[in-house]
Amino acid sequence: MRIGELAEATGVSTRSLRYYEEQGLIRSSRTPGGWRDFDSSMVERVVLIQHLFAAGLCSATINELLPCLEAPPEERTGVLEELLAQQAERLEAKRRDIERELDILRALRRETALPGHAA
Repeated sequence: MRIGELAEATGVSTRSLRYYEEQGLIRSSRTPGGWRDFDSSMVERVVLIQHLFAAGLCSATINELLPCLEAPPEERTGVLEELLAQQAERLEAKRRDIERELDILRALRRETALPGHAA
């Protein structure tokens, strides 16, 4: 399938698909005319990549996770679970930082509120 067909099948722009290929997240072969030719299995892979990006993962981490995600469960070594746990902790730390910043802003608003104005 050509890149436009993959884009249409996944709802992902051709520009993003080229980026995914550049990062090693998806693969294509080339036709004799030089066109990218993607295997139909790339549709499912692109959807998975989109979910991983939506979870806040970067392309390097996604590249590390993909082989683990695509391996049969009996061949998995626990690396996937460890990587996912690390990413979850990273996001939890980010959430704690945001909550701390919000608490500071709320306190500043209370302290600086004009008399008679709700903060």
